[in-house]
Amino acid sequence: MDCFFLKNTPLFHGIREEEIRDLLNCLNGREQHFKKDEVILRAGSPASEIGLVESGSVNIVVNFYWGTSNIFGHVEKGLIFAENYAAIPQQELLCDVVAAEDCDILFLNMGRMSTTCSKNCTFHNRLIQNLLRISAKKNLGLSIRMMHIAPKAIRDRLLSYLSEQAMKNESPHFRIPFDRQQLAEYLGVDRSALSNELSKMQKDGLITYHKNEFTLNERGRYE
Repeated sequence: MDCFFLKNTPLFHGIREEEIRDLLNCLNGREQHFKKDEVILRAGSPASEIGLVESGSVNIVVNFYWGTSNIFGHVEKGLIFAENYAAIPQQELLCDVVAAEDCDILFLNMGRMSTTCSKNCTFHNRLIQNLLRISAKKNLGLSIRMMHIAPKAIRDRLLSYLSEQAMKNESPHFRIPFDRQQLAEYLGVDRSALSNELSKMQKDGLITYHKNEFTLNERGRYE
């Protein structure tokens, strides 16, 4: 396992490579490769491990009774998923975790992570602190998504999302992690209606875009 990469992830922040090696043994760390669109964790099953994305990315997908689905979240390289479910024994997942592209996942036992070892090592305590910080940031992310989908108009949802992405990237030019279908699902709108609204926003001078690259224009007009 690439401990140099892991020490630069939020979960292992502040922990040295040699300490990470000890932790991986303690947490029963194991790696697994998944192909694009392959289900990593399935709704209805419990999770005893969290996953850390070592390469590629994954989507959190909610499936509805009528066969439709909606992307609830996107997990990029270096980030984790399923920690909330893994923290509650036998808690069944309400959504699928699906490979958005070919990816490698490091699985870690949550029970061993949340309980300090007999050595009471400081780097294990640091890992728990990092996990709490990550959970807090994710809760903030859910609040942000609720802010994006609160408006009724598609344009207002797009303006909210694109403005947040510009602030996040500290630039009016940025790349989003979704294709059109994924963005439509994330914002809870129809894909065709979304594409039409993007074209109108570009015509109105609000934005310029090509595929998933966007630029917010200062002198756009809102009509």
